[in-house]
Amino acid sequence: MITIVSGTNRPESKSREVADFYKKLLLQNDTESQILDLMDLPADFTFSALYQNSGKNEQFNSLRAIMENSTKYVFIVPEYNNSYPGVLKAFIDGLSYPNALIHKKCALVGISDGIQGNVLGLSHLTDVLNYLGTHVLAQKVRIPLMKKNFMEGEIQDAFIHQLISEQARLLLQF
Repeated sequence: MITIVSGTNRPESKSREVADFYKKLLLQNDTESQILDLMDLPADFTFSALYQNSGKNEQFNSLRAIMENSTKYVFIVPEYNNSYPGVLKAFIDGLSYPNALIHKKCALVGISDGIQGNVLGLSHLTDVLNYLGTHVLAQKVRIPLMKKNFMEGEIQDAFIHQLISEQARLLLQF
C-alpha cells in the first residue's frame, strides 16, 4: 500500500490538498493509496507517545501502524523556516527504529509560497530518510508559488503537472 503523508498538522493546509491531488493521480494509474494526515496526530504526542511512553498512546499507535504496514510513501512537505515541519520530524522520530522505514521506498513533493518549492527542506528530509535506510526516488517534485501554481485542488503549471505525473509513474515502478 502507498501511504501519502500530509507533512504538517496545520489546519486546512495546502499539504492536505496536494495529498488529495496525489491520491487522485495514483488512482488514474490504477493504484490505491491512503492519506496519513498529521492533523490526526494527538496534540500531546511528543509527550504521550515518544521515548519512555512509546506504545502507550493508541491514537499515535494507529498512525505508526499505517506507516509500518506500508511499502511505499509519498511525503508532501511544506516549507517551514527553510526546511520541513518539526512535527514531521517528531512523527518520524516516533516510528519504530530502525524497522519502520528501512528498505522502503518513497517520493518527495516540496511545496512553498516562495520560488524554490522547499528545495532545502527536501534535502534535509532526504538526509534523514537515507539515515533510516529508506530509498528516496531521485525525481523530487517542487511546487513553488503555491498560490499561483496550485488552485482548486489542481496543479496549474503544465510543466509541474508533467513532473508530478512522471514521478507518480516512477514511484510505481520503483
